[in-house]
Amino acid sequence: MPDFAIVRADDVEDAYAGSDVPGEFRKLTDALGAEQLSVTLIRVPPHSDMEQGTGHTHSEIEELYIVAKGTITFRCDDNVEEVVAPSVVRVGPGTARSHRNEGEEPVEIWAVSVKGHRDATKLDDFWDASPEAKQTR
Repeated sequence: MPDFAIVRADDVEDAYAGSDVPGEFRKLTDALGAEQLSVTLIRVPPHSDMEQGTGHTHSEIEELYIVAKGTITFRCDDNVEEVVAPSVVRVGPGTARSHRNEGEEPVEIWAVSVKGHRDATKLDDFWDASPEAKQTR
């Protein structure tokens, strides 16, 4: 058996399907049989805040966010920037982060991190609700 896998992202379950959270969250790690990396496709529709004004941080790991399509508003600690595809955002341990789509076009982000980490801490009220990004579908 070869030691590689090819997975079509749209064939993997959308964790947000059936919820009122806008967008898609497709964890590809298990489908790929990945042993070291966690890979998630995040699709954010126009004018949407998937994290609902919250953020999160990790105490031990860094994450990469590959912005493959569109423009996303990204917050890392107190720094807020518009990130235009194609770009990559690296967020180190201890840095609070969140993102939302305040624009007119859909956004596609690939999140890559260490598989099996359990050190995420949710941050409620990380930033004020955006008048440009709805909270629900």
